[in-house]
Amino acid sequence: MDGGGGESVRAQPYYRPVGRECDVFRFACEHQLPLLLKGPTGCGKSRLVEAMAATLGRPLVTVACNDETSASDLLGRWLIRGGDTVWQDGPVTRAVRQGAILYLDEVAEAREDVIVVLHPLSDHRRELHVDRHDETLVAPREFMLVASFNPGYRRGPKDLKPSTRQRFVALALDYPEESIEVEIVAREAGVEPALAKRLVALGRRIRSLGELGLAETVSTRLLVAAARLVRAGLPARAACNAAVVQPLSDDPATLRAMQDVVDLML
Repeated sequence: MDGGGGESVRAQPYYRPVGRECDVFRFACEHQLPLLLKGPTGCGKSRLVEAMAATLGRPLVTVACNDETSASDLLGRWLIRGGDTVWQDGPVTRAVRQGAILYLDEVAEAREDVIVVLHPLSDHRRELHVDRHDETLVAPREFMLVASFNPGYRRGPKDLKPSTRQRFVALALDYPEESIEVEIVAREAGVEPALAKRLVALGRRIRSLGELGLAETVSTRLLVAAARLVRAGLPARAACNAAVVQPLSDDPATLRAMQDVVDLML
């Protein structure tokens, strides 16, 4: 699913539940409750949405939010085509019309005008006002709004306001316990559990080093990437440098400290 708001009914992607998150998602969908997923980068928020959309047999529209995205980008705009002026729905409008699952990835990154537009859609009204088209859409029963954000990354003015947060029921996700993370890395990368166990141990060691001052720590996603490089034939230390160490920092001292951990454990 692309960030431009494409939609599809997906084949079942792999997702390993770690708690009751699938149940909460299903019940929220059945009872028309918007759902907010909170958790660090690469812990499985987007994969959960993809897996549940496939499980429920529902089209999924994904929007990668950023501070350049305007309300008109999401709702739609008038275009000139062949000398005619035609209206083109944006991804949010399409999702409401189709009764799809609308996933707003990293919603805290969105501009304030985008958040305001979403408020009537995320409370009891379940309405979307498309001013430029002079239209108000009422979301069908099948429509579901899901948003995600990383509470540890954004602070201050870019954090979600209480007036927005309290429109959602929320799920807190985190990196899974060690045995489950080993299972995920082995399954996703197609590697032996022994290798996955070594990589997960490395990831957990770096996560424990608060003195590194990393803005983001080692995600399960990065460990899967490292495992795939090893499977492709790259030596483990080089794979971890490329997939784990380098993405996390540009500071030479921090990079050396993490590479020392890699060299020690692999």
